[in-house]
Amino acid sequence: MVKSSRLFSLDVLRGLIVAFMIIVNTPGSWKFVYAPLQHSKWNGCTPTDLVFPVFLFIVGVSMWFSLKKYDHQVTGASLLRIFRRVVAIFALGLFLNIFPYFSRDYSTLRIMGVLQRIALAYGFGALICLAVRRNYIWVVTGSLLLLYWGVMVLFGGSDPFSLDANLALKVDLKILGEKHLYQGFGIPFDPEGLLSTIPAICSVLLGFLTGEMVGKGSPSGVTVIKLLLFAAGSVGLGLLWNLIFPLNKPLWTSSYVLYTAGIGIAVLSLFYLVTDIFKFQKWATFLEVLGTNALFTYSLSILWVKLLFLIKVGSGVEKVSLYGWFYEKVCVPVAGNLNGSLLFAIIQLLILWGITLILYRKKVFIRF
Repeated sequence: MVKSSRLFSLDVLRGLIVAFMIIVNTPGSWKFVYAPLQHSKWNGCTPTDLVFPVFLFIVGVSMWFSLKKYDHQVTGASLLRIFRRVVAIFALGLFLNIFPYFSRDYSTLRIMGVLQRIALAYGFGALICLAVRRNYIWVVTGSLLLLYWGVMVLFGGSDPFSLDANLALKVDLKILGEKHLYQGFGIPFDPEGLLSTIPAICSVLLGFLTGEMVGKGSPSGVTVIKLLLFAAGSVGLGLLWNLIFPLNKPLWTSSYVLYTAGIGIAVLSLFYLVTDIFKFQKWATFLEVLGTNALFTYSLSILWVKLLFLIKVGSGVEKVSLYGWFYEKVCVPVAGNLNGSLLFAIIQLLILWGITLILYRKKVFIRF
């Protein structure tokens, strides 16, 4: 076990989310994917739709611990740390969007993405948490969620939460341009766009507030009870708000923020009880390994998949990517199309885990 001041339960939850990310993102075939491993078409929230917001929630929890060394105050050192992380993570996201086609037409490059959203949500969230008094962070969080709801309704037309009429799309088209947006929805629309980053900041803020609840004092059952009550309240408010502002990941709606944060709090509280209070930790080593180098492992998974598609096997009409060849020739014969697709994803996870395990054993933790 790696000895450190890290919160064990947080690494376990982070590792669980990274493992889920890899499995969701690397099926053997997108034609054969179990329903829970797919995103909702638009409104709604599947288990897969929990992954990204819970990761941002984790970013907020981690932020409480990482900024503790600056006494959660605005200083030159704390601002420099925040700025460096934002630039590094955003730049890494752009690099992954470009790789491996560096001589491409940059007029069609997607600017935003998962890591870019993490960078911006972390950066603005950190500044808010350092600049605003702790008791008022709740007010800021609620105000931002209400503000986002208000502008979406007021400026979204007759169908403000639809794919082609929502305000978030209009803002991205105006600022980024349609050629720089994600194209996977049938029209140019970016689920990690600019306006919808506002409620994503709130996912980080709720994580920061949770981190404070966990980080102050020694581990105790009282903290677990407080966390579970916080989780129940957040999920309840999210479901209530869902009646008029639907749960929607691409729009990152305010109801979605509360609902997913509540689930994140609940799962963290259970891991916290088991691993940090009762000290039952050995069972979670697999997840801890992934959690200690989460952003590195996630980024490596994207590079790995792109390389698998880049490498070709066979010749002529039989020439296919190594990705497709391994699925068709190895996984399908063993488990069939659907289970073979899942098997492929699990194998990729194990490969990436093995690489991360080397870093874990050498106590190398890559920071961005």
